[in-house]
Amino acid sequence: MKIGVIGLGYVGLPLAVAFADVFEGAVGFDINKGKVGDLRRGVDCTGELSDGTLHRTPLHITDDVEDLKACTFFVVAVPTPIDKWNRPDLSPVVSASEIVGQVLKKGDIVVYESTVYPGVTEETCGPILERVSGLKRGIDFKLGYSPERINPGDKEHSITRIVKVVSGEDAATLEIVAKVYGAVIVAGVHKAPSIKVAEAAKVIENTQRDINIALMNELAIIFERMGLSTRDVLAAARTKWNFLPFTPGLVGGHCIGVDPYYLTTRAQELGYHPEVILAGRKINDGMGVFVAQKTVKLLIEAGSQVKGAKVGILGLTFKENVPDIRNSRVPDIIAELRQFGIEPLTHDPLAEPGEVNREYGLTLSPLEDFRDLDATILAVNHRAYLSQVDRLMAALRPGSVLVDVKSAILPSQVPDSIHFWSL
Repeated sequence: MKIGVIGLGYVGLPLAVAFADVFEGAVGFDINKGKVGDLRRGVDCTGELSDGTLHRTPLHITDDVEDLKACTFFVVAVPTPIDKWNRPDLSPVVSASEIVGQVLKKGDIVVYESTVYPGVTEETCGPILERVSGLKRGIDFKLGYSPERINPGDKEHSITRIVKVVSGEDAATLEIVAKVYGAVIVAGVHKAPSIKVAEAAKVIENTQRDINIALMNELAIIFERMGLSTRDVLAAARTKWNFLPFTPGLVGGHCIGVDPYYLTTRAQELGYHPEVILAGRKINDGMGVFVAQKTVKLLIEAGSQVKGAKVGILGLTFKENVPDIRNSRVPDIIAELRQFGIEPLTHDPLAEPGEVNREYGLTLSPLEDFRDLDATILAVNHRAYLSQVDRLMAALRPGSVLVDVKSAILPSQVPDSIHFWSL
């Protein structure tokens, strides 16, 4: 079995490296020549691999489709984003399928890891592979699906330590897919009875988290009006053994903020209008505006002039301690503050400045520029910030405002002269 992984991002790269340690001649392919060049030099922009891993791995990293011709087991691990109308954008999966179709041979297996709604692998990807390769699915080549379960920035739950759901279009294919993944996943595999079941299992994992976080966000909004600390309420509630430990916050990234729309779009196509899922999405998508408006209210309460206020925003990535800025909700805070005549300074120690500018039209500022601020919003609780809380406090003038989105700072750490609020 010779493995070829298509897509070397947060999901594909760690998987390809894991396969290369077990299967000789494994190939990692990506269409981004710049990324491929960085990886060949040992530079992992995702931060998912340990230092030196890329220099040690036998993985062949390439952007040349010809290098995939010898592969017999293909894994497609490309993004599945949404468009500006929150509809699934399958173009990366379609393009990846066309690439695999160019090198597909009789007897090959193609496994998809990209998060999709049930039916995409067999009803969308399979026909593309047939069209491009000229082969017949189920006869000449076989399909499988094994949803990714990567948690970016989580070194404890690494790819080999998470149970892997696997599926195949028939029993024989399922056994092969299970053996291939079982060779690298020490946590074991779960054999789903069908590809559609595996697709559905993945899309509801993040939908469930999205809804639970939405509940916490709605509770935070309610408690704010009641004058209660959400942090204190949750601390009390967690003393019950079966209380689920979710917390409020900004929901972005390429999974939780995206996957529910894949499920709801498919449900609407089938004539059902999802209410709970879309209600949760509406709440979570509106939290950036809520945080910005609360900051403005606090500025007014502190006696500061709103228009032209000097506000610093710490963090732009979609979650702490990762460089990924995809679908970040922090730009929502910035856009809303601008409606009040505030042009905030924004800093992030991990985000790549050029990518931030291309994606959001924003310019990151050095931390040295954060001084004599009227307000600071700790939007992403990177370790780099939490290790220097005193310095962050020193950037605020007396009587200013500190907003802690993820309740990462203890109230006891905040001077009495600062107006402090956490979500």
